[in-house]
Amino acid sequence: MTVKKALIVTTVSGFVPQFEMNNVKILQSLNCEVHYATNYKIPVYGKDNNRLNDTGIIRHQIDFVRSPFRFFKNIIAYKQLVKLMKIENYDIVHCHTPMGGVIARLASKKTKTSPIIYTVHGFHFYKGAPLFNWILFFPIEKWLARYTDVLITINKEDYEIAKKFKLKDNGKVAYINGVGIDLGRFNNSLITNEKKRFELNLSLDTFIITSVGELNSNKNQQVIIKALKKLAQENIIYLLCGQGKKKQELQKLCKKLNLNDKVVFLGHREDIPEILAISDCFAFPSFREGLGMAAIEAMASGIPIITTKNRGTKEYAEEGKTGFLCNAYDIKSFENAITRLYNNPVLCKKFGDYNKIKVQKFNIKNIEKVMSNLYISYL
Repeated sequence: MTVKKALIVTTVSGFVPQFEMNNVKILQSLNCEVHYATNYKIPVYGKDNNRLNDTGIIRHQIDFVRSPFRFFKNIIAYKQLVKLMKIENYDIVHCHTPMGGVIARLASKKTKTSPIIYTVHGFHFYKGAPLFNWILFFPIEKWLARYTDVLITINKEDYEIAKKFKLKDNGKVAYINGVGIDLGRFNNSLITNEKKRFELNLSLDTFIITSVGELNSNKNQQVIIKALKKLAQENIIYLLCGQGKKKQELQKLCKKLNLNDKVVFLGHREDIPEILAISDCFAFPSFREGLGMAAIEAMASGIPIITTKNRGTKEYAEEGKTGFLCNAYDIKSFENAITRLYNNPVLCKKFGDYNKIKVQKFNIKNIEKVMSNLYISYL
């Protein structure tokens, strides 16, 4: 059987080991040699690129930047990717992340590389988005759609928008339930509560709120910290898993509010299932989400979620069933949600049991079937 070449493109290098390894395995099972073009100097979702070792992935450094406004840097990345595509002659390209998606599709047009699949993990334009986002990003995505064979969306709002775009001849828009999760990883019966709490220096009676995600403005972790100020006298600890440019600002806020002993910055973690297993609830206060796999993983762990109302969380969050929905700017609503869960273990259990059922549609086995069929149809 002839070996084919598949290229995955993302702006930052941590994206594939964090979200796309199942797609890598599918492509490899289809006798594809998988290449990964990204900026390995920006390992978001981890401190380094070690998770790519022994995966069989062939790596290519492309000097991507995350900002669309760094014109000359983006030109350099475009030229690098064009050169790579000409040399390797790929049979299929699957791109992710905003700038990765833009540059990969332009490079594929230049080199006549096809087919090209683009998974949008959340358009920057959406209901309630700033007008600037619609003026800048909507025309770009609409224009680039004509160079796209398959446009994959992970929430219904994006899907409805994407269906109005004109794709390449016979191109199609697909809607899937995210990248999928391995529900077996979140089997709490495998985790020893006492041991894990001891490891993190937490007492057995401490009420643990956890957030997982990059420390940035959009993730809005500061609203939970501010809500905790009103609950400082209670036995509550907030665990922040992730790294990012807002870390120092968040630490300064904790110091200002005298909450240094209430908020723990854990950085990037490889033991998220264990941390979720000992958590009492999960806070997900983002301003926007394409979907939000971190919250779905928390649901799979059987704990309540406190989320904001946005197009991504609409896919799974239900007020009074999965937990509570809050306004991203409303500190008081988060304070009330935390208080209700803190004072009612029975309610936490009820929400958690419901979440384990609700999350079944995001099972990785279901997503694998969809992606496998999609790849087969284009290889």
